[in-house]
Amino acid sequence: MNVNALRRGLLYLVALFLSFHVFARDAVPIGTIAWAGLPVEARKTLVLIKQGGPFPYAKDGAVFGNYEEVLPKQKRGYYHEFTVKTAGVHNRGARRIIVGGEPVTSQDFYFTDDHYATFKQIKE
Repeated sequence: MNVNALRRGLLYLVALFLSFHVFARDAVPIGTIAWAGLPVEARKTLVLIKQGGPFPYAKDGAVFGNYEEVLPKQKRGYYHEFTVKTAGVHNRGARRIIVGGEPVTSQDFYFTDDHYATFKQIKE
């Protein structure tokens, strides 16, 4: 096999991988979840967010970068994350509420129970 054919094959594979990556990322849907459908701990976290705290974890309120690009694209700093306690877990666990905009007054809430792999928009 000559070098040019190898390069063309490699470029084809890279292009195929990149197109799959872009389409796969766009294919992740955001579902919805009603307030009543949230775990009790998530409802308690939402109440704390709307009250402005106090929050049990030092990282609560930190900027969420949306690096997975599953949530709607916004400027950096728009999203903030808050930990949802998980019974029996001794660290922060995988559950979070992500808030868009100013946390105390926002109506833009998302819940993830798998550490940002999937999200459901919270409908109150």
